[in-house]
Amino acid sequence: MRTLTRLSTAPDDAQSAAPDAAQSTAPDAARDTPPGSEPDVSAESARARQDQQGRIKGDGPLARDSEATTTRGSAGSASAHESAVKHVTGRAAYIDDLKAPADCLHLALALSPVAHGRLSRLDLDKVRAMPGVVDAVGFNDVPGHTDIGPVFPGDPIFIENEISYAGQVLFAVAAETHRAAREAVNAAWAEGIAEIDEQPASLDPVAAAERSEFVRPTHVQQSGDWQRSLASAAHVIEGEQFVGGQEHFYLEGQACLVQPTEDEGVIVHTSNQHPSETQKLVAEVLGIPFHAVTVEVRRMGGGFGGKETQASPWACIAALIARRTGRTVRLRLPRAEDMRVTGKRHPFHNRYRLGVDQAGVIQGGELTLIGDCGYSPDLSDAIVDRAMFHADNAYSLGEARVTGHRARTHTASNTAFRGFGGPQGMMVIEAAMDDIARRLGEDPLTIRKRNLYRTEQDVIRRDITHYGQTVEQVALLHHVVERLEADSDYWVRRQEISAFNATSPVIRKGLALTPVKFGISFTAKHLNQAGALLQVYTDGSVMINHGGTEMGQGLHTKICQVVARELALDVDTVRITATRTDKVPNTSPTAASSGADLNGMAARDACLSLKTRLFDFASEHYALDREGMRLEAGELVAGHGESERHIPWGELVQTAYLGRVSLSEKGFYATPLIHYDRTTGQGRPFYYFAHGAAVSEVSVDTLTGEYQVDRVDILHDVGDSLNPAIDIGQVEGGFIQGMGWLTGEELKWNDAGRLISDGPATYKIPTYGDLPPRFNVELLQGHPNSMASIYRSKAVGEPPFMLGISVWAALRDALSSLADYREAPRLDTPATPERVLMAAEALRSRHDPWPPSAGESG
Repeated sequence: MRTLTRLSTAPDDAQSAAPDAAQSTAPDAARDTPPGSEPDVSAESARARQDQQGRIKGDGPLARDSEATTTRGSAGSASAHESAVKHVTGRAAYIDDLKAPADCLHLALALSPVAHGRLSRLDLDKVRAMPGVVDAVGFNDVPGHTDIGPVFPGDPIFIENEISYAGQVLFAVAAETHRAAREAVNAAWAEGIAEIDEQPASLDPVAAAERSEFVRPTHVQQSGDWQRSLASAAHVIEGEQFVGGQEHFYLEGQACLVQPTEDEGVIVHTSNQHPSETQKLVAEVLGIPFHAVTVEVRRMGGGFGGKETQASPWACIAALIARRTGRTVRLRLPRAEDMRVTGKRHPFHNRYRLGVDQAGVIQGGELTLIGDCGYSPDLSDAIVDRAMFHADNAYSLGEARVTGHRARTHTASNTAFRGFGGPQGMMVIEAAMDDIARRLGEDPLTIRKRNLYRTEQDVIRRDITHYGQTVEQVALLHHVVERLEADSDYWVRRQEISAFNATSPVIRKGLALTPVKFGISFTAKHLNQAGALLQVYTDGSVMINHGGTEMGQGLHTKICQVVARELALDVDTVRITATRTDKVPNTSPTAASSGADLNGMAARDACLSLKTRLFDFASEHYALDREGMRLEAGELVAGHGESERHIPWGELVQTAYLGRVSLSEKGFYATPLIHYDRTTGQGRPFYYFAHGAAVSEVSVDTLTGEYQVDRVDILHDVGDSLNPAIDIGQVEGGFIQGMGWLTGEELKWNDAGRLISDGPATYKIPTYGDLPPRFNVELLQGHPNSMASIYRSKAVGEPPFMLGISVWAALRDALSSLADYREAPRLDTPATPERVLMAAEALRSRHDPWPPSAGESG
C-alpha cells in the first residue's frame, strides 16, 4: 500500500518535466546528502528548498510523490471504504472509545414508568446526596430553553408537569462512575423522590385521528375530479392496511462525550446525523451563543435516521451538567433504554378506494394515510408529506386525492427512518395493485406495468404526479421493469410456481416483481444546501471537510473520490476529517439520501475554485497558455503536442505557496429547481427520481405460517455510480433492512403503553441466515442521471429499502394461491408467521377448507 510519506527518489522524472530548473537545483540537494546514499527528496522539492533560502526558517516543505501515473480510486471507481481497515481491525474510534479525563462524570437517566400522567413532586436534593453522585438535574435546572423540538415545539428536555410517554426523561444523574449513576437512579425510585398521577393513555392512532388529536394539521394533495373518476369507474377497489413501525437498531447506541471549554462553551463529541442542529439546541439550552458550541462527528456505528433529531437531547443533557460541574461528561444509553426513549419508524394506517377501468388501469380515487406520530411533532410533518408524495410509487393515480393525518399518541415521538415515510406511502398502492389483479384475474405484474407512469396520454396526462411534478425518465422506469422481468425469467418461473402450487397442499410458493420510484431531495427546501472546506498543504497532500456525516454508508469515501477526481490525484492523497461545526457551519442533516449529492457538489465547487486560482497563477508564473490548461495524473498540463508542458502537482503547490497564493477554498451548493406550495399541494419537491425493481420468490408453510425467501433479483438505477462497490452494498443492505421491516421486526407495547420489545431477545432484525440463497444484485449501466447531479450519479441510501416490498407482495401471492388467485388476502406488516398463518386460515375458510375431505385427499 502506498503510504502518505513516500517521497520520489527519481529526479530524472522531474527533470524531464522541467529540465532547466531541475538541472540547476539537483546538485544543491545532493550536496547535503551523505556519500553513498540517494537524495531523499524529489527535484521539485529541492528546487522549492532552494527558492526558500533566506525566506523562512528551516527546511522547506517536501513535495509528495507526484509521478505521472494514472490516478487510483477517484470518483466512478470501486474504491474501498476510507475506514475499512480501521473497521475490521477495531481501530475505528466510536464515541465510547474516546479517551476522557480521569475525573470524567457518567450520566444515567430516570425515565417515566407511565405513558400518561402528571408529575406532582420531584425531590432531587435527595438524589444529589447519594453515594458517588456529583449532580442531578431536572426541568428547573435548565438555564436556557427547555423545549428542544427540532422544527416545532413540543419536546421538553425534561418533564415539567405532563408526562407524555413511558420512557420520557424525568431527570439525569451525574456520578463518578456509570454504576454509581445507575444505582442512584434505582435508589431514587425506591425512596419515592417522585410522585406521579397516572392517567389513561391514548395508544390508538386511528381513534386519535377520529378525535382530531393531531401533532400537526392534516394536509391534502389533489389532482382532478377524484369523485367523478370513482363514480364512472368500471370497478372500485377498496382496502385498508396496517403498516408497522421499525426500530433503528443501530449497532452503536445513542452516545456523547461533552467537554467544557475555557470560554464558557462546550465541545460535543456525538454519534449524530445533524451536528448543526445539536449545536443550536445545546447553545439554546445553555443560553450561550452558537459559536460557543462545537460539535464533532467522526463516524457513527449506524444511524438510519434515528440520530437525525433524537441524538440531540443527550448532548443537551450532558452539556448542561458539563457546564454546571466544569467536568467532562459521558452519556451512553443502554440498549433497552435506548429503545424505550427514542422514536421509531412511523406506523401507518392506510385506506384506499380506487376506480379502475376494464383493463385495471387506475382512473382516480382516494387514499388516506394516518401516521402514528407519537406525542410530539418531531419531523412528522415532513414524514407524512413524503408518505403522501410516494403513495403513487411508480404508478399514475389519475384524478386522485391523497390525505395525510398526523395522529398524536402517548408513545415516544416517532422520527426519521430510512425512506422517511416513503416506504409506508408506497405500501398502500402496492396493496392496491395486487387487489386489482385478483379482481380482474390478471397477473399482478401485468397490472403494475399497465399502471406505470407513461408518456401515452388518455383523458389526463400520465406522466405527472398527483402533486404536479413531471416524471422525466419514464422510459427508464419502463426499461428497469422490463429488463428485470426478462433477466429474472419471471414468466417461466410464474408457470413453474403455478404448477407447483396446484399439486402442493401445504407448501405454497409466491413470486412478485415490484418497482420503486423514489424522489431525491429534502422536502424542506432550505435543507437542500451544503458546504465544504478544501485545504491543500505544501507537500501536496489534501484535506477535505464537509457538512455530511459518516454512518458507515461510505459518504466520506465518495467525497474523497470526488476531490481526487477533480484534482487528478490518487485518492490516497486526499484525507477527510471529522465533521465539525467550526469548519463548515450551518449544515443540513445527512438524510434524504442527499449526502453525496449535496456535499459532493460542494466539495467539487471548492476544487473548481482552487483549480481556477492555481491555473491563473501558473499561467502567469510559468508563462503558459491559460486556454486548455488541465490537471492530469498528478500533474498540471498546459499546451498540446510538442509545446505541451507538465508540472508536477507538488511543484505547482509549493510554487503557488511561495507566490503567496491561497491553498484553501470553501465550496457551496444549493439544489436548483425544487419548490412546493403547501397551500395548493402542488410543486416540484424532488430534483429527480431514482428507480429500481426487485423480484422475490418465497415458500410458505400454510399450516404454520413459517416461510423463507428463496431467491431475489434486483436491478437498481444509480445513474453513473460514484462507487459501484459501495452502491451495491447499499442496495443489498437496504433490501435486507426493508425485508426485515415488512416481515420479522415487530414492535410491541403492553396495554399501559410500555414498550416490551426493547432488546434483541424480543425484537428480531434480519440475520445472516435470513439472506436468500440466491441473491442477484445489479446496478443499471449506461443510464446517467438526466439532471446535473454530481457526475450524473443518483442517490442510493434510501431507494433500495423499498425493494423489500417485493418480499411482502410475494407472500401475498403465495397465500392467494389458496383462493385459486381470486383474492389477495389482507396481510398487515410486519408479516410475521402468525399473521401469515391467520391470513392463510381466513382464505381457507372462504375458499378451500382444511383438512381436505376424504374424497379430495385420495
